[in-house]
This record gives sequence, C-alpha cells and structure tokens, in this order.
Amino acid sequence: MKKEKLSCENARKISIVKALEFLGHYPTRNSEKEAWFLSPLRSETQASFKVSKTLNCWYDHGLGKGGNCIDLVCALSKVSVSHALAILAQLKTVDYDLPKQQETNFKESRIEIKHVKMIQHPALLEYIHERKISLIAAKRFCREVHYTIGSKYYFSIALKNNSGGWEFRNRHCKSSSSPKDLTLVKNGFSYLIILEGMFDLLSLITVYPNLKREADFLVLNSVAFADRALPYFDHYKLVELYLDQDEAGRKATANFLNSTSKCIDKSEFYTAEKDLNAWLMKTN
Repeated sequence: MKKEKLSCENARKISIVKALEFLGHYPTRNSEKEAWFLSPLRSETQASFKVSKTLNCWYDHGLGKGGNCIDLVCALSKVSVSHALAILAQLKTVDYDLPKQQETNFKESRIEIKHVKMIQHPALLEYIHERKISLIAAKRFCREVHYTIGSKYYFSIALKNNSGGWEFRNRHCKSSSSPKDLTLVKNGFSYLIILEGMFDLLSLITVYPNLKREADFLVLNSVAFADRALPYFDHYKLVELYLDQDEAGRKATANFLNSTSKCIDKSEFYTAEKDLNAWLMKTN
C-alpha cells in the first residue's frame, strides 16, 4: 500500500521541539512555554535559538529570522519543501518515543540505558556519513543506544566494553557509562590490532574492510587504560598499533613498543593528522 504523503498543513502542526530532537538537537533551557537551543543553523556558545511551544514557531536571534517546522527543516537540511516534508514524515513513522518524567530517587549523574537497537536514527546515520564511516562497519561493531542522564534524554552511536559499559558518540557529545573498560573484539586470530577509540576502529574497517576477517581488535576507549592492554599481548603473535598522534598517544605507542618485540607501529600513513578518523575525513 502506498504511504500517504504528509501535507504542509499537518507538517506545520508537528512540534518543532520534537522535530529538533528527532534531528539530534536538544534544548539547553526548557519550560512549559518555550525552549532555547544552541542554534542548529550556525555555530554559537550561548543559546539564542528560541522555540515558542504555544505558537509552535522558532526564531534565531543571531540570524534575525524564524518560521514554522517546514521552514526550519528546509534551512537546516538545505532542502526543498517536498524533501522537508519527506523528512518530517519520518517523525510520524519511526520508533521514537520521547521520555516520560524519570523517578527522582536516583543521582543526577547516573546514566540509565533505555533502549539498545541497530543503528537507524536519521541523525546518527547522517553523523556516520559526516565522519566518512562505512555504515556496514558501524552496524557491525556499534549499536544505537537511548539513555537518560537525570531527566534529560539522549541517543548515540555506542560501543560496548568488556565490562558492560558503553562509549557514546553523537554530533554533540562524547561520553561513556560505567564501568569503563577496554573493548575486545575477538574473531579467533593470532593477530591483534590496538586502537584508541571507537571511530579509530570504524575508520580502519572502512578503509580495510577485510581486516575484520583477519584480526582481533582491542579498543582502549581511553589512553589511560593502555596498561590494561598488556596482558592481552601474551595471546597473540603480532600486535599492530594505530594510536593517536598527540603526546599521550605517542607515549602509549612508545611504551607498547618497549614492552615486546611483537608490537609494530602502523601510524606512519596518518602522521600528519591527529588520528585515523581525521586522516580519513581529510582524504575522502
């Protein structure tokens, strides 16, 4: 059956706050009548993008312009009205429930996982594309995780670690849930690849997709956990290092090289950039 198209009249009735959240933008201040955002249309450090909940319209004080939900999607995604309607139609069909008010008997800093699913949210798919990552690689190693911190609701691309915690990444934040740990991806090989973070792993697999059928991977998730990687070396004949080019990454690389002759530094091809993903984004 052919899906019914979303009309302009119905699109204008869609909550702008919900549309922004669907596209990965969250308010910095929220009240019953209005919400304030860091402008999704430009770079700023103080929120000057206002959404009136009663009128369901937006106004960007920095640009001096505003409008309805359709106008916003057209400006934000740089698309025509018909394309904007197609984007807004997804808001009606995807599994995207806004959070209910959380119980107040847990600490504000606690992260509570709500949903874990295959990566499908348009904002995350767009972010993966921006980072030049293969969607096949992202779906192979990561998940889409929805979670709360206090009363605030978030969703991110997430990599699970050995202790059950998660590393979260989206366009606006880089965070993690406890417990923090390394992530070992075990494929049954005698060849181990060490990487510093989630996007280093995804970048390497994007460039060399066959590696996932040739090696095991160990993601540090923080260079501070480098010492935790050493016991794993005993189980492998060869260990390749793809760490960052900053001071901490170079120090960790040097320590690994000094610890065993099994280690080989493989970072020579991206030495001009901070890390693998920065190199991938610049060269593709």
